[in-house]
Amino acid sequence: MTQTVTIDDIRRAAGEIAGQVVRTPTVEARRLGELIGCELWLKLENLQFTGSFKDRGSLVKLLSLTAAERKRGVIAMSAGNHAQGVAYHAGRLGIPATIVMPVFAPFTKVSRTRALGAKVVLAGDTLDASAEAGREIAAREGLVWVHPYDDPLIVAGQGTIGLELMEDRPELDCVVVPIGGGGLIGGIATAVKAIRPETEMVGVEAELFPSMKQVLRGEQPRAGGTTLADGIAVKTPGRITREIVRALVADILLVSETELEAAVSALVELQKVVAEGAGAAGVAALLAQPERFRGRRVATVICGGNIDVRLLSGVLNRALVRDGRLVRLRVSIIDQPGQLAKLAQVIGETGGNIVEVVHQRLFADVPAKQADIDVIVETRNQEHVQEIIQGLKQGGFASRVLSTRSIDGGA
Repeated sequence: MTQTVTIDDIRRAAGEIAGQVVRTPTVEARRLGELIGCELWLKLENLQFTGSFKDRGSLVKLLSLTAAERKRGVIAMSAGNHAQGVAYHAGRLGIPATIVMPVFAPFTKVSRTRALGAKVVLAGDTLDASAEAGREIAAREGLVWVHPYDDPLIVAGQGTIGLELMEDRPELDCVVVPIGGGGLIGGIATAVKAIRPETEMVGVEAELFPSMKQVLRGEQPRAGGTTLADGIAVKTPGRITREIVRALVADILLVSETELEAAVSALVELQKVVAEGAGAAGVAALLAQPERFRGRRVATVICGGNIDVRLLSGVLNRALVRDGRLVRLRVSIIDQPGQLAKLAQVIGETGGNIVEVVHQRLFADVPAKQADIDVIVETRNQEHVQEIIQGLKQGGFASRVLSTRSIDGGA
């Protein structure tokens, strides 16, 4: 294979962007590491100004433009993070920027991109369709195309993360990196393997978008669906990047939507780190397959933190439900004064905290003198839920759990 990006390219890129992007920290994730059974380090690219690693490659590419190209302006296609990286640095450098985003791009990323001064065009229901629209606009208006991953300059920019990782933790046994188009892992793998060849590189894709894994197997990429990891929801990986991955990456793991949600939640709760779905993909793989990493010195890249706060709230609440720390109970009562107070007293005495109560009188299949009460209760864990159900039974209330994870309460 002819190497399209070298360690010298990455070192050159590091010199060019020094002082213009955040030199992000590599922090130990001790609590997560204990769960997995490894020594775990997190490279916090979510601390970049635009919230993702895309600041790096975008700047390297923009700095390479001629004066004439800068005057004409640039165009990029992105679901959000590349868009913000290009928009931010183009604005700093006085370069007009147009960003084509898919119609499903998170509102937070669209609004932030516009706030950075770029012209945003929403087109296409997939990244590939958005890319096609972007190339048409580029050709029509004479704009410079800034590809999100399949460009040696972009790859070199992302590779500066690998340089920093090796400076901070030169003894790493394994580096786990999310894969979308492959620019991030391509750059990091080039740097890491040049400095420490024995360090294993492992990629992670969303189960719904396993395009890099499929391409490397010689299969036609087949991907699609709604994923929490929209930042790596790429149907066609880069041609440059796939060859780098083929040469330098030992394995590609796939993670489910449930595993991605669990990782986002675990990062917030255990490490106080906010990551979007793509940014948490590496942690998702580690938590899903701890035996593969047990006893090793591992780093993963939290490549982005641009998650909509409403989505984050939903993810965290769903995690509470899965863990049995937020439960919805349906309780049958006699429809007369004092029953609701008695019900609340029983739940309170067992240590539960009621956060919502809804009467089901008209639309439930119950006798006229009875009612069903739906009660959302904060609890400690699954065992505590059982204690509350038992307390309700002793207090004369039949109850059952309506949460997504069924717990056998009974009457």
